[in-house]
Amino acid sequence: MADRTAIASTGPVIVWFRNDLRIADNPALAAAAGSGRPVIAVYVLDEESAGLRPLGAASRWWLAGSLRALASSLGERAISLTLRRGTARKVITDLAAQTRAAAVHWNRRYDRAGEAIDSEVVADLAARGIAAETFQASLLFEPQAVRSRSGAPFSVFTPFLRHVLALGEPRTPIAPPGRLAGPADLASEQVEDWRLEPAAPDWAEKFHSEWTRGEAAARNTLASFADNALLYYAEQRDRLDLAGTSRLSPHLRFGEISPFQVWHAAKQACESASGSAARASADKFIAELIWREFCHHLLAQHPDLATRNVQARFDGFPWRTDEAVPGALKAWRRGQTGYPIVDAGMRQLWATGWMHNRARMVAASFLIKHLLIDWREGERWFWDTLVDADLANNPASWQWVAGSGADAAPYFRIFNPILQGQKFDPAGDYVRRWVPELAGLSAEAIHAPFEARSDVLNAAGVELGTTYPSPIVDHKAARARALAAFARIKDETR
Repeated sequence: MADRTAIASTGPVIVWFRNDLRIADNPALAAAAGSGRPVIAVYVLDEESAGLRPLGAASRWWLAGSLRALASSLGERAISLTLRRGTARKVITDLAAQTRAAAVHWNRRYDRAGEAIDSEVVADLAARGIAAETFQASLLFEPQAVRSRSGAPFSVFTPFLRHVLALGEPRTPIAPPGRLAGPADLASEQVEDWRLEPAAPDWAEKFHSEWTRGEAAARNTLASFADNALLYYAEQRDRLDLAGTSRLSPHLRFGEISPFQVWHAAKQACESASGSAARASADKFIAELIWREFCHHLLAQHPDLATRNVQARFDGFPWRTDEAVPGALKAWRRGQTGYPIVDAGMRQLWATGWMHNRARMVAASFLIKHLLIDWREGERWFWDTLVDADLANNPASWQWVAGSGADAAPYFRIFNPILQGQKFDPAGDYVRRWVPELAGLSAEAIHAPFEARSDVLNAAGVELGTTYPSPIVDHKAARARALAAFARIKDETR
């Protein structure tokens, strides 16, 4: 015991980075820095532990750049980022034993598989006399701390929103540590060894011009948004043709910035501005930040959120397979449905790893309700192609559109892709950017080229079925079919 006590007083503290790839407002790192002990920073690429969902291709690309940025930031503070691949349980406990660590710190996660692994690591460390300390960092409000009057978790967003707003301001962000003391460099793998980024073909070529990964980029993105688009967020956030959103989602997904930093920056920016419009924009943006929280609380309640309907009645929904609708899923993925607003969104996704939220809803509604293809097909595609693919937000949002979620849009709310385009891309600029073969069409024709006169199409160089596809489904007929399918499960569950 005496030896163990000596180690506890002099041994290093391991900081286990996960989805918190930042220096500022990182409670686990701050506590380790404040301990006065040497600090070891480690990231584990765990693709082996049971239950963990493997990262999609676009997320792997983002992770590579984020790890490089984190390593650079840590290097400026005189410590290295150690990279290890394997099961987290073995890597962390072996590293703690190898370095005779006094403690291991990490920020908590809330998915069931992740929590199970963390519990195992705590137990393994305790058996070796090593302390494990965990911290709140990725959510403003932890799932176990938010309950209704009956003590149950919330399953509807509006009362959840009211409740958490009544809890008061979240804590203020924690300043980044200064210079850190660390042991001699440990053996580390290299990001390049993990092959997280594509080589040939490099399908992520355009990602580099679209995104800058890492904490500094996240901080700059937040500052720019707070100074500009945030002030008009309430009125412009749904406009596809305007830069009216924050584009913070991948930075939040990988923890390059914390929700605490985002919350307080938004509040401060709109308190400094004058007028009710700015305050309304701040309130709307904060509500969207809390929607992110709500999705993670749902995931804590429903660990199989990505694979199972929250509402069991949808288990009997008459989904159509791709065999029954030959080529429909492929056409949707490639942005070849014949509905310009849907195709623009899907092409933006493929080219940049991101899609405007309004376009996400329209594209998801089209797959689910126009094509009657299972929402899980769409969720899997987004998981693989989105740089911000999130364990909670992605499936919760798909279930919201499908109507199968805990707090879902009614199934009978079926977006008309023509009207959605006309309303949220009124001049057609978004479509022209991502569906360039329609660029010559006027605003009046661009969202429904299949309704345009032949002379209009000819003048724009558009030949339906050749230069641009004809619609793969008729909107009115698809809407009627979707409502009939919903009526079927509604009748069966009475």
